[in-house]
Amino acid sequence: MLNTRRRLGGVLVVLLVSGVAGAQTPSVRPRAQTETAQTAPTDIAALRVKANAGNAVAQNILGFAYRFGRGVPQDDAQAVAWYRKAAEQGYSLAQSNLGYAYREGRGVPQEDAQAVAWYRKSAERGYAPAQFILGGMHENGLAVPEDGVQAVEWYRKAADQGHAAAQYNLGLMYTGGQGVPQDDAQAAGWYRKAADQGHAAAQHALGVMYDNGQGVPQDDAQSVAWYREAAYQGFAAAQYNLGLMYANGQGVPQDNMQAVAWYRKAADQGDAAAEYNLGVMYDNGRGVPQEDAQAVAWYRKSADRGIANAQYNLGLMYASGRGVSHDDTQAVAWYRRAADQGFADAHNNLGLAYLNGRGVPKDDAQAAEGFRRAADQGYAAAQSNLGLMYAYGRGVPQDYVEAHKWCTLGASPASAEDQKKSSEARDLLATLMTPAQLAEAQKLAREWLAAFEKRGEK
Repeated sequence: MLNTRRRLGGVLVVLLVSGVAGAQTPSVRPRAQTETAQTAPTDIAALRVKANAGNAVAQNILGFAYRFGRGVPQDDAQAVAWYRKAAEQGYSLAQSNLGYAYREGRGVPQEDAQAVAWYRKSAERGYAPAQFILGGMHENGLAVPEDGVQAVEWYRKAADQGHAAAQYNLGLMYTGGQGVPQDDAQAAGWYRKAADQGHAAAQHALGVMYDNGQGVPQDDAQSVAWYREAAYQGFAAAQYNLGLMYANGQGVPQDNMQAVAWYRKAADQGDAAAEYNLGVMYDNGRGVPQEDAQAVAWYRKSADRGIANAQYNLGLMYASGRGVSHDDTQAVAWYRRAADQGFADAHNNLGLAYLNGRGVPKDDAQAAEGFRRAADQGYAAAQSNLGLMYAYGRGVPQDYVEAHKWCTLGASPASAEDQKKSSEARDLLATLMTPAQLAEAQKLAREWLAAFEKRGEK
C-alpha cells in the first residue's frame, strides 16, 4: 500500500487539458520509531549506580544516553549492552530498543531475525510502539512473511492503546481491504481517532473521506476543515487538496488567490500535482498575473516528476512558443512522454505531428497509429482524424466503412465545431457508400460504443 495516491475532485482547464483530479488517499506509512528512553538522562553517575544495581529503567535510559551521546560519549555498542541488560529483565521499552538496534545494525551486526524476536517480546508485553512496528513489518513483508491479517492484529493492539500512527494504519487497512474486509465506515472511524490526536496524514485521509462521501456523509465543509488541519501541519497532499477546494469553491467561497497560495505551499515541498496546477494558474492568469514563463517553469517541474498532464502542456508551450522558444522537436518529445503514459491528447498531437511533419519526419502510418491510440480512449478529435485517414487511405488502407464508423463516433461527444466537421465528413462518406456498407458502419459504431461504455463501468 506504499505510496499509492488517489486524487479526486476539482478540474482546472488549460487549452485542451483537464487538470489533475482532486483528493487523494495517502498510504505512506509513518516511519518506525527509534529508541525510547522513557525520561531523558540527567545525572549520569546516579543513573549508572541504579543501572549497575539492576534497575531496568535506569539501564534503558543509560543505553539511550550512549546511543545519542547525552552526558556520555556516543557509543552504539555500549547502548546495546545496556538495552540488553534491561531487555533480559523483560523491560518492554528496552526490548523494543534492542529490536531497533538489530534492525538497523547499530552496535550489533544487522540481523532481522533478532530484530523481530525482540520487537515481538516487547509487543507481547503490551508496548504499543513495538506492536505498531511489528504490524508494519508484517504488512510490508520486512523480515517476516507478508501477512495482512497479522498486520491488522498488531496495529489493532497498538491502536486500542491510543497509538495514533497505528490507528491511521488500521484505517488504511480497512480502506484497502487488506487483512480485513474492505469497510469505509471502519476506516473513517480509525482515521478520526488518529486525526483527533493531531496525526496529519489521518486528518488528510478523513478530509478525503468527507470529500468523497466514503464511510461518512459527503460534506465539503468537513472536508475543508480536516484538510486545513493537516495543511497547517505542512502535509503537502492536504495543502494541494485545500487549494483545489478553493479553486472550485467547495466548502469555501471560490478564491483563486487562496488556491494559488495552497498550491504553492504543496509545490514548494515537491508535490507534482500542485506544481502542475500552479502552472495552470499562471497559464490562465487565475489568482496570479498571467505569465507564460512561470507556467513553463512549473509545468517542467511537474513534468520531470512524471505528471502526464504537465508533460503534454509543456509540449503545447513549445509548439506555440509560449514562455519558451518555439521548438517542434521539444514539443514532440514532451508529447511522447505523456503518450507513453497513455495520455490521449498527447497521442492525438503526436498523430498530428507525424501527419504534418512537425518535429518529426512526415509519416502517415505513425500519424494513424497516434490517432488510433487516442481514438481507442474515446477521444473525439482523434476518432474524427482516424476516420479521415481511412477515408483518404493515408497510413491505413482506404476503407469507407471504417471511416464512417470513426467519424460517427467522433461526432458524438465533440465540441460544436468538431461535431460539425465530423458530421459533415460522415455525411459525405455516406453518399459514397452502398446501403449495406452504411448499415455495417453504423453497426460497428454501436458495437464499439457499447464495448467502450462497458469498459468504463469496470
